[in-house]
Amino acid sequence: MPRTLMPLLAVLLAVLLATPASATPPNIIYILADDLGYQELGCYGQEKIRTPNIDRLATEGMRFREHYSGSPVCASSRCALLTGKHLGHAVVRGNREVGGWGPEEPEGQMPLPAPEVTIGELLQGLGYTTGIFGKWGLGGPGSEGHPNEQGFDHFYGYLCQRVAHNYYPTHLWRNHDVDVLHGNRHFRAHQRLATPPSDPAAFAAYRGDDYAPRAIADETLAFIRANHEEPFFVLYSSVIPHLALQVPDEELDAYPRDWDPEPYLGQRGYLPHPRPRAAYAAMISHLDANVGRLLTLLEELEIADDTIVLFSSDNGTTYVGGCDRAFFDSLGPLRGHKGTLWEGGIRVPMIARWPGRIAAGVVTDHISAFPDVLPTLMELCGGPTPIGIDGLSFAPTLLGDGEQREHAYLYWEHPEGGQEQAIRVGRHKAIRRGLKKNPDAPFQLFDLETDIGESTDLAETHPDIVRELRSLARQARVPSPVFEIPALDGTR
Repeated sequence: MPRTLMPLLAVLLAVLLATPASATPPNIIYILADDLGYQELGCYGQEKIRTPNIDRLATEGMRFREHYSGSPVCASSRCALLTGKHLGHAVVRGNREVGGWGPEEPEGQMPLPAPEVTIGELLQGLGYTTGIFGKWGLGGPGSEGHPNEQGFDHFYGYLCQRVAHNYYPTHLWRNHDVDVLHGNRHFRAHQRLATPPSDPAAFAAYRGDDYAPRAIADETLAFIRANHEEPFFVLYSSVIPHLALQVPDEELDAYPRDWDPEPYLGQRGYLPHPRPRAAYAAMISHLDANVGRLLTLLEELEIADDTIVLFSSDNGTTYVGGCDRAFFDSLGPLRGHKGTLWEGGIRVPMIARWPGRIAAGVVTDHISAFPDVLPTLMELCGGPTPIGIDGLSFAPTLLGDGEQREHAYLYWEHPEGGQEQAIRVGRHKAIRRGLKKNPDAPFQLFDLETDIGESTDLAETHPDIVRELRSLARQARVPSPVFEIPALDGTR
């Protein structure tokens, strides 16, 4: 059978077998923040950054305390979300670049292959109009991974993650067409300050007139307004608060000037900014304001009760580019950060609201992860769960109805940097790092119920648990021909 027919057949099977959960399936909006830390929202304990609209989602819905991203970095996390597969089975397991940084070089990352079946394709098969807005990162222009080839009727935003490092780009993409942002000019998204910081114009070179996050939010709202009379699925894949530090000047003064005694000069990557802490907070507040605009639109269109809104982040807070996670206590008690498999790299906020169906103000300790989103949405919309995925529906938890299945384990691997592997079984998590230099690096073991900060290694006192988790980790994966980890692939 031709490989290109496989996704179509899977979607047709979903349509034929689907038993609608209700006469009118719910609309779905999934809001994905970029590099937002576990404790960077007020409803998760943030004390400096104001996020009233996202906090409202938590007040009116359910907040998850033990939800995990698909990966500690962007592209692979999105792959896990869209396909329902963890990093032992996902096709994209890291940020594999295509092209380069120059304005004339090709854009994009490794394309998601055509045979992969995505949430978008499955929902299209159930009659949904689908749109993604913001960052894609799973295939550049003309590739098989383009959003329009992966189950999305409409796309607006950044196809390439590198281009998304600049919030004042020269262009975005609307489906297959370039949308030129005439108020912006090209500049490199990673550079040190070129002139003395005392020069009032020193930082102006890193701004423009057309702020991409605002344009993306506008397009998202326009799509909802145009398609609200029939079931729709929106993946609002915000670029905020991924660096660089860029936000309209008028939004900076929402935060104190005395937060920033020194400017950020670009010495740790990305772009300089005169008020780095205020900029970071203002970026998150900008995202929050866009969430507020979205909620207001749902009420205006009288579809709030018919719409599931989910909110999460693709991984934990970053550690470069002027981001001061210590100042904001961005990760609370969690160890690590973006790019690591410590809890700070993969445990993320997760909120779900569906008025009248999901109880308001509930906090759950159900252990879940990005691959679970696909089967959850299928159950809520009356579609069958595809075979060959790793996710388990958490719809019973959301609705407080039926028996909630629990994972035998959650699994991650990370082929970038020093290379890592981690697995969680119940309260225990095993992690080993530095596999690139030391293929025999041992697992460390932590009890997350008593040690969420992963500070006390229990491996020596509980070798039986280590053996069990090591065996499960070995069974959980198949080697990737692209994202190689020789220590795990048996090729060292």
